[in-house]
Amino acid sequence: MTLLYIVLATTAGGALSVLIAASLTLAVLGRVVKSLVSLSAGVLLGTALLHVLPEAFESGAEPSALFSTLLGGLLFFWLLEKAELYRHDHHHGHDGHDHHHHFDAEQAGRGGLSVLVGDTVHNFCDGIIIAAAFLADPSLGWITAMAILAHEIPQEVGDYIVLLGAGFSRRKALLYNAISGLAAVLGGVLGYYLVVPWQALLPYLLVVASSSFVYVAVADLLPQLQRRLSFKDTVAQVAWLAAGLGLVLLAAAGRHSH
Repeated sequence: MTLLYIVLATTAGGALSVLIAASLTLAVLGRVVKSLVSLSAGVLLGTALLHVLPEAFESGAEPSALFSTLLGGLLFFWLLEKAELYRHDHHHGHDGHDHHHHFDAEQAGRGGLSVLVGDTVHNFCDGIIIAAAFLADPSLGWITAMAILAHEIPQEVGDYIVLLGAGFSRRKALLYNAISGLAAVLGGVLGYYLVVPWQALLPYLLVVASSSFVYVAVADLLPQLQRRLSFKDTVAQVAWLAAGLGLVLLAAAGRHSH
């Protein structure tokens, strides 16, 4: 059943992002992405600091080794980003950035491949993280999958908007997003078979998962929320972030009640 849960959880993010992108207009998608960025920042930080890291430190592993792993994980994801293989900045139409007229077309030709490669590597890593969490504790697996899902939807929808603005057809952009999402399933399945024989590594994999969540939240999502906004938009932003933390706290309460 654990493998089935992993496959279902890793499939959900890609499937939902494609469904949302296919069913909504670009204007609505832009508003959805802005709201979900705040929500996912709260979910990622809450999951990493309130669930995954405590689980790793309660395993009995040496704390200094776990902190070293956390530091190594943060540096590892930073290096992947430097190589444009883990994360990328999203550009959305009408986002207030002053890009020249042919910006999107140039991005498609020059950066489109790195966007797709980066998403694929990111999704593959997410799959391994989900597998490790399920193997540690099924309830932790679902909470981790929720955190990844909260980030995956705005990321994939943002990529879809970029590809459309760069001249891709809706069908082609959706197809690329769907193929990229399958990397999470592959990572989850491979992670299951690789982690099972090495149960002693689970605490360290959980710390790596936490470093991924913290890095994405601090290096990508929170800087996007630092832009100067109207009072109304700021309140909405804080409310969505608080809602993300609230979801994690509710999940924590449900998990500890069992």
